[in-house]
Amino acid sequence: MKTISIVIPALNEEDGIVQTINAIPKLALESMGYQVQILVVDGSSDNTGHLAEKAGAEVVYEPRLGYGRAYKTGFAHAKGDIIATADADMTYPLEEIPNLVNMLEEESIDFLTTNRYGYMERGAMAPLHRLGNAVLTITTRLLFRLKLNDSQSGMWVFRRALLDKAILRSDSMSLSEELKIEACHFIRCRWKEVPIRYGTRIGKVKLRTWRDGFGNLLYLIKKRVRR
Repeated sequence: MKTISIVIPALNEEDGIVQTINAIPKLALESMGYQVQILVVDGSSDNTGHLAEKAGAEVVYEPRLGYGRAYKTGFAHAKGDIIATADADMTYPLEEIPNLVNMLEEESIDFLTTNRYGYMERGAMAPLHRLGNAVLTITTRLLFRLKLNDSQSGMWVFRRALLDKAILRSDSMSLSEELKIEACHFIRCRWKEVPIRYGTRIGKVKLRTWRDGFGNLLYLIKKRVRR
């Protein structure tokens, strides 16, 4: 039987973690022939990890902070031939994972990334964050010649084999752009960007607007020079 791992980083997301896990269409994926591993990478100081376990997820505790660090730990524990990702705050449409997996298989794609601007709910992203994302996406397009519309999206579906080739150094928010750059530019795999619904988050916003924004911008330049 094929396996899909759904990797979810979580930092103090007790308000949304149970709804996120419950939104995963496990039965639909199993009917497609997949064994489903729901993997929450938890670095929280609240009750997130306990709630995730109670909701049926496998929890890996990662004391080292960082969005990228959480994902790299999650990838190391993922058993799936296919890996899907999402945040723990109900912003991403987890119900679409079966459709994205079908697209991956039927179109022989290696890496699917998503475009949050396709069907973004009103109020789901602050104007300043929209501006920052636009700057980062334009910079990504210029430096790496990638026709992306959303370089910062955190929902991906991809074949695990990509991780054997990708060089992922970032432990921070910039891992999101780094993974796309590795898969689509350096590895030059078969990839596609898909518009999705993006909703208002449950719980407190963790993004540090200026620090994360400038950090991601500098990382793009560093990635271009180093790689």
